[in-house]
Amino acid sequence: MAAKNAPVLSRRALNRATLERQMLLRRTLVPVKDVVTRLVGLQAQNTRPPYFQLHSRIEDFDPAALSALMESREVVRIVTLRSTIHTHTADDALALRPLVQPARDRELKMFRSGLTGVDLERLASLSKELVEERPRTMKQLREELTVHWPDADPRALSVAARCLLPLVQVTPRGLWGRGGPVALTTVEHWLGRASHQAPAPDGTVLRYLGAFGPASVKDMQMWAGLTRLREVFERLRPRLVTFRDENGVELFDLPDAPRPGPDVPAPPRFLPEFDNVLLGHADRTRVIPPAYKGRNGVGNQSYGTVLVDGFLAALWRLDETTDEATVTVQPLGGLSGAQREEIMQEAVEMLTVMSAAPAHDVRFATFIDFGD
Repeated sequence: MAAKNAPVLSRRALNRATLERQMLLRRTLVPVKDVVTRLVGLQAQNTRPPYFQLHSRIEDFDPAALSALMESREVVRIVTLRSTIHTHTADDALALRPLVQPARDRELKMFRSGLTGVDLERLASLSKELVEERPRTMKQLREELTVHWPDADPRALSVAARCLLPLVQVTPRGLWGRGGPVALTTVEHWLGRASHQAPAPDGTVLRYLGAFGPASVKDMQMWAGLTRLREVFERLRPRLVTFRDENGVELFDLPDAPRPGPDVPAPPRFLPEFDNVLLGHADRTRVIPPAYKGRNGVGNQSYGTVLVDGFLAALWRLDETTDEATVTVQPLGGLSGAQREEIMQEAVEMLTVMSAAPAHDVRFATFIDFGD
C-alpha cells in the first residue's frame, strides 16, 4: 500500500496524464521514428493497427513514413512485450528482446511435452542457420526441423525456435498497402548488428513511466510481461515521485512528467484493436470505465475503440471497397449531439488519410457484427 500522505490521483487525473504521455490529448509534430521510441513500441499483432495508432497521435501523419522506416530496417516487427508482436525501432528491438527473454522461456515450458528428446541448443543453432540462409515461414521452419526430430511435435519445434531466437518478420510483411507472408529471420541478421546483452530493467522502467505513468509495479509487470520488478522500483524510488489511486494503490512517476488537470479537454480518438493505451496497465479503468470492462474485446479478439472525453465510449469498424470506405460506430452508452458531431469529424479525418477509396461514409449503429 502507498504511504498515507501520498497525494491521491483521481481516475480522471490518471486518464489525462496517460493521454498526455500517449500523445492523445493533442497530435504531435514529432517524427514517426521518435514517436515509436517514446511509446516504447507499438502493439502489432495485426499489420494495420500501428498505422492507425500513429494517425491518432501525429499531425499530418503519412502511412508511407512508417513503411519507409520498415523498408530501411530502422523499424522492425518482433515479439517482445507480453510475448506479442510489436513494432519497435531497431535499437529497441535489440535491447528489449533480451530483457523479456524470461517470458519467452516460460512460454517454451508450455511446449516441453512435445520436445522430448530434443536438444534445444542444437535446435536453436540449426534454426538460426535456416532462417539466416533465407527468411522462412513457420511452416517451412517446422518442416525443416521435423526432418531432424521426426518424433517431436512439429508445432512445438517451431514454437521453440521462435522462443529461443529473436526473430523478426521481414518486409513486405507490415508495409502499408502491401503484404506478404510471415517470413522470419534473426534480428541480428536483418539489422546487420549483434543484439545487446540483457540490460538492467531500470532504464525500461523509467521509459515506461514516461509513456504510461503514473503507474504501479503491477501495471509495469503486466505491460512488460515480466515479474519481480518491485525491487527495481524500490531501487529507483529516490528518483521518482509517488501517488495513490482512489483504491490506495501506490503509483510511481517521473518528477517532471506532465500531469494535466482532470478537466483538460480530450478530443475523440479512433484507436485500433490492441492500442498501447488500452494494454499498458493492470488496472485499465483509467481508460476503460468499469461498466464497459470487456466490451472492447473477447479473448484474443479486440475491437476498434473510440475514446470520448478520454474514455472508451464506442466501438468502430472500417469496411473498404474500391469505391467506398465506411466507418461504423457503435456507441456503448448515450452520446450527445455535439459528441456525435465531433466523432464524425474525427472519422472523416481518419478516412481522408487512411483510406484510398474515393468516397467516405460514417454511420452510427446499435450493433456491429465483428465476425469474420
